[in-house]
Amino acid sequence: MKLNFKIWRQDNSKVKGEFKTYPLDNLNADMSILEALDYLNEECVKRNEKTVSFDHDCREGICGQCGFFINGRAHGPGDNQTTCQVHLRSFKEGETILLEPFRANAFPVIKDLVVDRTAFDRIIQKGGFISANTGTAPEANSILIGKVTADKAMDMAACIGCGACVATCKNASAALFTSAKINHLNALPQGKEESLSRSYEMVNQMELENFGHCSYTGACEIECPEHIPLSSIAEMNFNYMKSVILKK
Repeated sequence: MKLNFKIWRQDNSKVKGEFKTYPLDNLNADMSILEALDYLNEECVKRNEKTVSFDHDCREGICGQCGFFINGRAHGPGDNQTTCQVHLRSFKEGETILLEPFRANAFPVIKDLVVDRTAFDRIIQKGGFISANTGTAPEANSILIGKVTADKAMDMAACIGCGACVATCKNASAALFTSAKINHLNALPQGKEESLSRSYEMVNQMELENFGHCSYTGACEIECPEHIPLSSIAEMNFNYMKSVILKK
């Protein structure tokens, strides 16, 4: 299989970048897009050229490390998938595939297809946890949690923090990510005591990180690999407004 890769090359966020085209032959249609980049980098090493930088880790759609635009869409042509789950069989023989990094002020380019997503970490640090006494772990059934509540918490906890919701949003909003991290803990008995302070602090940090505001277009829900629903944002906003009122 022969394909052309048109890839964004940029040394860092302070210098200008440009697209560079790499024709590749002898590709297998069952290769993932990341395996194709591995193959490209092997060819670059042979030619003594700079390799293409890209994020990756588990390559099983679990970790959320990989992520860039493929032909103008975050994570590629399919709905609710990660970049590593895109295979070359999704493209036609001889096609030119455009690869570029996630575009958001809060995600500055580190190099090529790699962006800095530590803004997510700083949001988590403001409340993505529960306060608990240290010591021996409590008995597992000491706090009974119903199935409906447990399922909701697990659905929210499934967010892998890949950043596709930010990248695909026309406002570069992190509302879907932040709401998932808030609602995961707010749903559980262990997280109820700090639910309002958690909502207040994490939403405020999200705004400080230069993310845009949510306008409910729903693009984030379509691209989310873990199917986090748009209703999660509404729940976050409700709890945030409640926290603001109680603080007055």
